[in-house]
Amino acid sequence: MSRGERTDSANTRPVPTRLRKHTYVVAAGAVLLFTACESAPSVGDGPYAKTLGRAIPKVEEATGLKFKTEPVLETRSKEQVREFLLNQLTSERAKTLLEGQQRVYKRLGLIPDSVDVGELLRRLLEEQIVGYYDPKTKVLYIVDGGRPELVEVTITHELVHALQDQYINIDSIQSATADADRQVTAQAILEGQAVYAQLRASLGETGLRLGGWDRAKLAMRDGQEGMPIFSSAPMVIRESLLFPYTGGADFVYRFVNRKPDANVLDDMPISTRQLLSDAAYFGTGDTVLAAPARELPTRVTLPAPSRGTVKFTNVFGEFETRLVMYQFVRNETQAARAAQGVDGDRYALIELPQGDALVWASVWDNTVDVAEFTDTFGQWIKKRYLNVYTADAEDAVLRRWIAPKDATKGSVADRSIQMEVLQRDGRTLVVITDAPFGLAERLIDVSKIMLEQ
Repeated sequence: MSRGERTDSANTRPVPTRLRKHTYVVAAGAVLLFTACESAPSVGDGPYAKTLGRAIPKVEEATGLKFKTEPVLETRSKEQVREFLLNQLTSERAKTLLEGQQRVYKRLGLIPDSVDVGELLRRLLEEQIVGYYDPKTKVLYIVDGGRPELVEVTITHELVHALQDQYINIDSIQSATADADRQVTAQAILEGQAVYAQLRASLGETGLRLGGWDRAKLAMRDGQEGMPIFSSAPMVIRESLLFPYTGGADFVYRFVNRKPDANVLDDMPISTRQLLSDAAYFGTGDTVLAAPARELPTRVTLPAPSRGTVKFTNVFGEFETRLVMYQFVRNETQAARAAQGVDGDRYALIELPQGDALVWASVWDNTVDVAEFTDTFGQWIKKRYLNVYTADAEDAVLRRWIAPKDATKGSVADRSIQMEVLQRDGRTLVVITDAPFGLAERLIDVSKIMLEQ
């Protein structure tokens, strides 16, 4: 797939529960909306019966969907919410994912060695959560003692998730973790539709078009000032948590403008490349691409390593590749261009007696995209490892670097990094290996990497 017109959204990974991030977007607008609709009928008999009565028709209008069954809302104490979060973060599946992701992030220098990702996420969610929808129980929960304006807008947002769950299986989407890029894309559609619906419910379609949308996007980012734990979290964590809301809402806004009579749940993008690029999802002509006409991401399969044990494997995709590049390049435009055009990838964290190694294979469609990525990686590696050195030319198809144990000149070699550029079936495959010194070469047999459309 060639480059096309792109609409790049704010920079994120899905977590077990939903953030309070969206509550800063339209709190003032929500207050106006709900106080203007006091005559709406109550739904249920709980403390938020009137709120539900006001919100449900607005959510249905904003999404174009009708509730098949009446939503259920219950309250939870902060202690009950804390217990729920702990259960989510300490399940066997969650522990495996978090441990693997943490080791990969540390190997890439995205988070400090001292950070415990699971504990950080727990603190972040406790700081932010006002309410959540649980697809297992089919109940919307609101935390006791929340600020009224935040509770109002949270109910609107979570009602959208309750409505979505009556049309698609949210639980199965959240459980599909083998392809993280596809999962975060689906999560972005769910959160993006919820953010868009709450904005439309409070500002109206006209308000969105007359500057409300741009102001809302800024508000979503500025809202972190009131969350000190979030503000101090590593960049990759912050951006991964924000993306389903900001990037997802931006896509849904474009979808509604391009396909006003369609519902995004019926034709969801399947990669962050499709989410970020109008050309990849909608096409470049006047006729919007149908799903069968869109190019599918290439599935990359890595062979077993020649030594060591694979402890974790997954997919970065375009969005997370952008985050990896930005960590050390610190130029948003360059990081975005370096990630643009990746057609598929897979990485594997390999445990060796000498330490962890990372193998990352990505496939690209054209030489321009490859050059952007490899040139940027050459700059990235010099910032990732101080005093790293190489004897290979910048345009060599095999480039090797040696990183010293510390920044001291002449220090003992600690890591071997190599980047190999190969041709496979008319496309370019880039394989990066970062391993303990002397172990990067032939850690995997690159001729056995499989590419499937």
